[in-house]
Amino acid sequence: MTVDRQSMAALLNAVVFVFAACVGSFLNVCIYRIPRGESIVWPGSHCPSCGKPIAWYDNIPLLSYVILRGRCRHCGGRISPRYFLVELLTAALFSLIWRHYGLHVETAVYWLLTAGLIVGTFVDFEHMIIPDRVTLGGIAAGLVLSGLFPQLHGVTGSLGGLRASVYGILLGAGLLWTVGAFGKLLFKKEAMGLGDVKLLAAIGAFMGWRAVLFTVMISALMGSLAGGFLILVGRHSLGSRIPYGPYLALAALIWILWGGQWWAEYV
Repeated sequence: MTVDRQSMAALLNAVVFVFAACVGSFLNVCIYRIPRGESIVWPGSHCPSCGKPIAWYDNIPLLSYVILRGRCRHCGGRISPRYFLVELLTAALFSLIWRHYGLHVETAVYWLLTAGLIVGTFVDFEHMIIPDRVTLGGIAAGLVLSGLFPQLHGVTGSLGGLRASVYGILLGAGLLWTVGAFGKLLFKKEAMGLGDVKLLAAIGAFMGWRAVLFTVMISALMGSLAGGFLILVGRHSLGSRIPYGPYLALAALIWILWGGQWWAEYV
């Protein structure tokens, strides 16, 4: 019995989706525990309300949340819809990257970067910080992977990959640090958190200086539009602090999927 190419592709897509949803379940653990200084390994998954361990059959990504209707089986406590959203978002983004790059090293590297961006985004939304495990860890991982796989930057040789990664780090950190310094002088208060500076440096470490420029331009546009909308609907006032990390992450994801092609067409 032979399996045609279309059936094999559908099977692989399904495997990627399920795998990514499982990764999303782990990312939920990171999002909840890292800002609280807790271990992401021990203890096992437990209800945030009553603290009782969650059985494996209640910990199936996506399905368990729907079956339990977002409630703990033991105490009936509400479980944040963020858990379902992160699992679904991870599955969707990993699937898009898989469809775009296929069975290549870029897929695994961009999955890793995407996982870090998801954690940073949701922690920033909730706590207005971006953990060093995401940013400094991302810078280190980007450097190492750029040396091992210089094709990530379209160059050959480990030194070429490292050089491109370093340029991305310096430009990413330098741009946002400069913006923050001028903003502090102008508004007499912090205009850019160091977490954002380090996050853009990590993005540059993985994808180089072109991605940094693209990310800054697109994130600034999206952040301005979102901020203006929130002011219009009365959710924020002029001068209110909003998390910038999620816009950097979204712009970086756009670059991963389509930015290189857009850049080439623009040039």
